Amino acid sequence: MAARKDVANVAHRIDGSAGDVLTARLREQTAKLVALEPDVRADRPDAVHQMRVASRRLRSALRTHRRHLAGDHTGLESELRELGRNLGRARDAEVLGERLLAQARELPDGGDRERVLAELTTWSSREAREGRAAVLAALDSQAFRELLDALTALADNPPLNARATRPAGPELTRILRREHRRTAERLATAEHTPDGPAREHALHDARKAAKRARYAGETAGRPARSFTRRMKALQDVLGRHQDAIVARGAVRGLSDGGFGYGVLFGRQVGEAVFARELLPGVWGRAGRRPKRMR
Repeated sequence: MAARKDVANVAHRIDGSAGDVLTARLREQTAKLVALEPDVRADRPDAVHQMRVASRRLRSALRTHRRHLAGDHTGLESELRELGRNLGRARDAEVLGERLLAQARELPDGGDRERVLAELTTWSSREAREGRAAVLAALDSQAFRELLDALTALADNPPLNARATRPAGPELTRILRREHRRTAERLATAEHTPDGPAREHALHDARKAAKRARYAGETAGRPARSFTRRMKALQDVLGRHQDAIVARGAVRGLSDGGFGYGVLFGRQVGEAVFARELLPGVWGRAGRRPKRMR
């Protein structure tokens, strides 16, 4: 799936330097991460998800703007990745449990419907408890306190280099186009990979690239709003595919070969196929090269 160029390369203005834009992003997302801790501890709705997103946005900003920062911040990126993984265990358990339980309730009456529902309820509750324990352990750790301190210090006074003083428009255009090419390359790899686990993994890699491109667009703000929307749509359809693959694996692990689990397994297979059918149309729109900002 080759990326397409815009017919008209219309310029969009973005004020300030690249360092100004990066600093604003770091401060915004660090403040969100810090503010969400009490809500996550209290297990308030969507708090874990929002903290996970903030950690991903911060990690993405550090990675995509490496050329604007002095020093090596890969350690901080690794700590954010680990936090995201711990938060993800609880979030993924919640989403997967809701998905499979909702689908199990749609099984035909009679047969093994009630048994499958009972087993899924027990499994979902256990996964949620273990995920919750992992989140609290992460928040209680010294590593988390040190991460918050490091992020706060970085956001207060980012170690910007000379390149960060350049006008934001050209610098962010370069970043968006680089992330867009990366996404296109990963999609092309998936397209030329035979069906099976390898292609599923390649599509998952493409989803991660689309997410990073989307976050880069968010950092650029309003001038990149159209690009951000297109990359989010691409991320969503690839995420739909990945959710089906993960759910399929969970059903396979739980299944005893009965009718109900067979129906659920088939449902995940169908969802994955449908997402792949949607992909060309979504990429047809998202494949347009990001417009130049000035």
